[in-house]
Amino acid sequence: MMRLALGTLRRHRGAYAGTFLAALLAVALLAAGGLLLFSVLTARPPADRFAGADAVVSGPREVSATTVTHKKQDKTKTKTKTERLTGAGTLPPELTSRLAALPGVTGAVADYAFPVQLGAGGPPVVGHGWSSAALTPFTLRTGAAPKAGEVVVDAELAARIHGSTVEVTTRTGVWPLRISGIAAPPHGDGLPAQGALFVADGDVAALSGLAGPTAIAVRTGDTTAFAAAARTVTDAPVLTGDDRVRADLPGALPDYVAPISIFGFVIAITAFAAVFVLVGTVALGVRQRLRELALLRTIGATPRALRRLLGVEAAALGLVAAVPAAPLGIAIAGMIAGRFRGLGVVPAQFAVRVNVGVLVAAAAAGVLLTVLSARVAARRAVRIAPTQALAETAVAPRGAGALRAVLSVVAAAGAVTVLSVVPLDGPLGMGMSFVSCALLLCAVAASGPLLVRGLTAVVGRLAPGRAGRLAGLIARAEHRRVAAVAVPLVLMFAVNATMLLNSSLLSRLAADEQAARGAPADVRVDTRAGMPLAAAEALIHDAGATGAAATIPTRAILVRGGKPEDYAAQGLLATGAPALDLGVRDGALQAGGLAMSAFLARQEGLRVGDRVPVWLADGYRTELPLTAVYERSHGFGDLVLPAALVAAHDPRGLVTGLSLRGAAKGAAVREAAPVAGDAPPQQGAWELMVAVSLGFTAIAVVNTFAIATAARRREYADLRLAGATGTQVRRLVTAEAGIAVAVGALLGAAVSAIVVGAFSLAQDGTLRVFVDPPVYAALLGGTALLGLLAGAVPVRFVVRRRCVPWSE
Repeated sequence: MMRLALGTLRRHRGAYAGTFLAALLAVALLAAGGLLLFSVLTARPPADRFAGADAVVSGPREVSATTVTHKKQDKTKTKTKTERLTGAGTLPPELTSRLAALPGVTGAVADYAFPVQLGAGGPPVVGHGWSSAALTPFTLRTGAAPKAGEVVVDAELAARIHGSTVEVTTRTGVWPLRISGIAAPPHGDGLPAQGALFVADGDVAALSGLAGPTAIAVRTGDTTAFAAAARTVTDAPVLTGDDRVRADLPGALPDYVAPISIFGFVIAITAFAAVFVLVGTVALGVRQRLRELALLRTIGATPRALRRLLGVEAAALGLVAAVPAAPLGIAIAGMIAGRFRGLGVVPAQFAVRVNVGVLVAAAAAGVLLTVLSARVAARRAVRIAPTQALAETAVAPRGAGALRAVLSVVAAAGAVTVLSVVPLDGPLGMGMSFVSCALLLCAVAASGPLLVRGLTAVVGRLAPGRAGRLAGLIARAEHRRVAAVAVPLVLMFAVNATMLLNSSLLSRLAADEQAARGAPADVRVDTRAGMPLAAAEALIHDAGATGAAATIPTRAILVRGGKPEDYAAQGLLATGAPALDLGVRDGALQAGGLAMSAFLARQEGLRVGDRVPVWLADGYRTELPLTAVYERSHGFGDLVLPAALVAAHDPRGLVTGLSLRGAAKGAAVREAAPVAGDAPPQQGAWELMVAVSLGFTAIAVVNTFAIATAARRREYADLRLAGATGTQVRRLVTAEAGIAVAVGALLGAAVSAIVVGAFSLAQDGTLRVFVDPPVYAALLGGTALLGLLAGAVPVRFVVRRRCVPWSE
């Protein structure tokens, strides 16, 4: 069977070239996505700041919620779910001496870690007391230990500082400090993920605003015995070994949560497109060989034997494609990682880790997809009677319409359910819009011949000229072939238009709502570097503003159905006349109250007047009355809390937005440049995924057209023998390609219109289909141009000779 399969592949290498390329690219993209996902899942912090300690007692770093479910027969089920904090909880100051007094402890150091701001941009910088330098350890390279009003900086940070003094901004104020020395760990000039500076231990409380240490590092000879003894004096977790790094300030550690979802989505898109494309490509190849399969049936081959033959051919093709796909996948993963590092989606130190298991799994998945595609494509071809198969090589096959209709209705119903039930205006909106698009594409693929038959009846009559009219007749007669080449165009346009237009819509909404929120203000103060709340209050007073709004970005946690959920939030200080318009639709913004976006209030089932438990960035729990529900949350956040509360419990706690009303522009006010709004942080990632998807689907479109053209060599030979010139044949093929492109564009536009329209309607109640007309036109024009070129160019090679031999 293997020898027969290999011989068949050699004979039909032209027909299988497209399948080979599709399988190669599928394996390469699956390998790239798998390596990226493996790399983020196995990524570890690049350096342990507590390498000089044996054990670390940490303050709260997560919020836990436990749900107890009572079942029959007096059984209970307990579930505990956690959510990581974005800040660091503190420990009692006296705990350090208690831990130091435990048996076997030779030393205990209280670590006060607090974020500091040194201008705008750059990696996070974390401040500590000088006694914490021994925990890494950092040792002096030059200078002396800091005294009051002095600071020691790490070697990498020192290269960014000019002069002998540095201005440090924390939530408690702006502090000019004299540099007394430069320190570094034994290996390297600093920590790759963060900058470090050390102040005198006596200055820590004033600079940080911390009520206690964020962690306590201990030196002991027996960490197991210490962990047991520590439970007698504290309930805080004891971290040892590699877990010690979890005691660091969360904002200073690399965040891989967003990349995990993005790379997982890349794999999902690739797998879906691979199945879609491979099934269509292999189906065309099987259709081209229908006469051959019929002859094999005539001489005694059973359907099972033919399925085995096609399966072995597909497996061999997939294996051959997997060999060059593995190194190509590694290269693609490195390229995507580099681009994502530039976009800030992944930390700067993120690196792709090559794993043989991932590459083997990607190759196995590619082979499996190719084999399954062959089985699906061959399902009917190997079952029909030989005489019927021979007849279908000359006449378009009929039948299977009922099954296609049922599959189409089921897929379309699934898409409608997703679009109508899932809240598309929430965090799952983008992912669910892709799921609904995929379901609609499955519906189009299942009912492709049925849809194309109706569309070609209209589009075919609109084709100009004699060649156009003949092409219309051929398209109506061969609607299955038109469907085979039109469906990849539908995939190419619909998937990419949906992702790109929905992403553009979110960016536009953020910009529009940003402008609307700031409309009441006369001046927007430049606070990009961050400003302490007290300094913002002083500036408002000095500027003589009649109204002001200061915002402090933070994260807050609510518990939903027993599961903690993290949300973007803002601390708000509002005085005098309104300088910020959040589009409040219910209630009113009040000092000491909680405001919530309309989406979140609807999801939580909350109303104005309800009291809502909220966990702040450092794990502090408070309960606030819900006083307002607002509409303009894009690019802002879903929760609004009192600014003083946020400043006290967010480690950074700096004002980044300050709008004034009725203030004179002068020396006291640094006016910010106008901004168009904050684009979603993953905008660049979506655009890069669109580029990957475009490349894959573009190759699929070219492959499909090339296979379809190669399958019609005898037909073109008949036309040439009947007296048609090469130019006439090319005009005919171009007209047919135009009809297929038009059909594909119409179906793709319909799918994208449904999904984008529903997504837009969910965001703000406005139905939009042409979210970004230039982008929409570029996608549509590019798809049409690619389809026309893919349909017209291959035929030039087929009919380039004076007469095509019929035997070809």
